[in-house]
Amino acid sequence: MSNEVTKRLEELGVTLPAPAAPAANYVPYLITGNQLVISGQLPFGKDGLEYIGKVGDNITVEQAQEAAKLCAINILAQANAALGGDLTRVVRLVRLGGFVNAVDSFTEQPAVINGASNFVVDVLGEAGKHARAAVGVASLPFGVAVEIDAIFEIK
Repeated sequence: MSNEVTKRLEELGVTLPAPAAPAANYVPYLITGNQLVISGQLPFGKDGLEYIGKVGDNITVEQAQEAAKLCAINILAQANAALGGDLTRVVRLVRLGGFVNAVDSFTEQPAVINGASNFVVDVLGEAGKHARAAVGVASLPFGVAVEIDAIFEIK
């Protein structure tokens, strides 16, 4: 991992976890050309899945933002594994795709996915600024509140 990224993670009190194994017939990441595509990451924490439920019901916006941040931490863990521990190969985060498990009337999906966007910019600086989608859905795997995928440009 690059010294700058390591320093920023330490300042934020974050240690990248071991990347999660896929839960079905897919790969956790794929490198094609100069792109690193990270499969959707769930809010896995130290004790397993966290933030189970629907935003606007039993999950608040603030809790969902924390779930999104946890997804982003797991995205960086996958990127770190894909790049052999060398996040200096990241040129930029191109896109985040955010999915929010929410009640039908919920409309604050962008605020939820800001939990991931803000974290990645805090860690990667200018290279962390990205295009994004924030979409509300009726359900997500295992009942989690948030799932996020990512595409990086790498060297």
